[in-house]
Amino acid sequence: MLNLIGTYECKIDAKGRLMLPGAFKKQLAPILQDGFVLKRAVFQKCLELYPIAEWNTLSAKVNRLNRFNKKNDEFIRRFNAGVKPVDVDSTGRILVSKDLSSFAGLEKMIVVNAAFNILEIWDKDLYEKAIDEAAVDFADLAEEVMGDSDIPDELS
Repeated sequence: MLNLIGTYECKIDAKGRLMLPGAFKKQLAPILQDGFVLKRAVFQKCLELYPIAEWNTLSAKVNRLNRFNKKNDEFIRRFNAGVKPVDVDSTGRILVSKDLSSFAGLEKMIVVNAAFNILEIWDKDLYEKAIDEAAVDFADLAEEVMGDSDIPDELS
């Protein structure tokens, strides 16, 4: 199970190529050759980069949904909208397609943020705005989500 750590600013070039930050390349070294899946995030205007094993685990859950249920069918369609397989090239870059780049508003400066088992790819300004907006309510959110935790081996 992956537990990626870090947040890094970097650039995306005019062709949509993004150099994976060195710290992430090190953390992902054992699985770099396996490939990744890049998709739109569900709740934010950013992209999510899934190592293929993580993607396969998530896909198995989604694949169990009954496609003859209209809401399930719509969810599957939207969840998979724009999904692209991507590889890390020999120089450590990934190619972000124009449709995904446009969805996330990726300009020149971006942020690659670890979200435990995946990486988020944000436009730098949108990332800063999301963090600033969330900071006001984070204490309340933390208490609500983790305060009365039923998680084994509690953090507090």
